[in-house]
Amino acid sequence: MSITYDKTHPIPMPPILWDNKGFWDGVAKHELVFQKCKECGNWVHPPRPFCPKCRSLEKEWARSSGKGTVYSWVTYRESPHPAFKAPYSVVLVELKEGMRLVSNLVDIKPEEICIGMPVEVVFDDISESLILPKFRKAV
Repeated sequence: MSITYDKTHPIPMPPILWDNKGFWDGVAKHELVFQKCKECGNWVHPPRPFCPKCRSLEKEWARSSGKGTVYSWVTYRESPHPAFKAPYSVVLVELKEGMRLVSNLVDIKPEEICIGMPVEVVFDDISESLILPKFRKAV
């Protein structure tokens, strides 16, 4: 099952700010990138001005493997927004690098989802101005 959209309602756009612009620039290129501390190598997500581990201000945008496991999930049977057609599943993915990312799980029935399921990133080109990272069951 993939999430479908009601085109009569605008899809809420994520705010793109100075601290998360690198993430969305990567997504636009179909790359999953996160901040990585240049001092200690810690992956930082959500983006922030300093590394929470060593407090360094020196970070770079680094490409993630895009592979992880389902840490938690929920299936919406009723939509919280008119642009999204229910049912659809939302997952909290724990990536191999250690960060967690909230996204959608696609091409799978809700009853087939389980915690610990291996997943990999895919990109959904919703429109010219909106591309979203989503996940599918890894083969």
